Amino acid sequence: MKILFATLALALFAAPPAAAAEPPAKPELSIRTLDGKTFNLADHKGNWVILNFWATWCSPCIKELPELSRFVSAHKNVRAIGLAYEDTEVDEIRAFLAKHPVSFPIAQVDTFDPPKSLEVPRGLPTTYLIAPDGSIAKKFTGPIDEAALRTATGIKD
Repeated sequence: MKILFATLALALFAAPPAAAAEPPAKPELSIRTLDGKTFNLADHKGNWVILNFWATWCSPCIKELPELSRFVSAHKNVRAIGLAYEDTEVDEIRAFLAKHPVSFPIAQVDTFDPPKSLEVPRGLPTTYLIAPDGSIAKKFTGPIDEAALRTATGIKD
């Protein structure tokens, strides 16, 4: 009996920890934007797509929004969606965007039910760069700028 218990305990505690759930190689996202339209990631295949989790209370997020807007506006083959990852009223997000306009659509993400095909952000901002083939090219945790996006996409100005 002692040998059975020792073997079972060894098997339980010596087993490697389960790997954290990785996002799929080609994530799916279909979400209603604040302007009432639907942003469907699959519709943007053939373009680079920036999926940016942010919040109105996040200073680094606020700082990077103009950088993201400029990058998207400057490149015809780049799209973006801002994913407001916060539990607040939509009108508050709209008021924020009136003061901090962006060149891409914004959707509010339910913090209790985020998109299933992406990791739950562990910090903000969190940005996924989706390659033209629909795969995740890079994940950034923390603020990014145009230079980081140029490097990651290989787009030259």
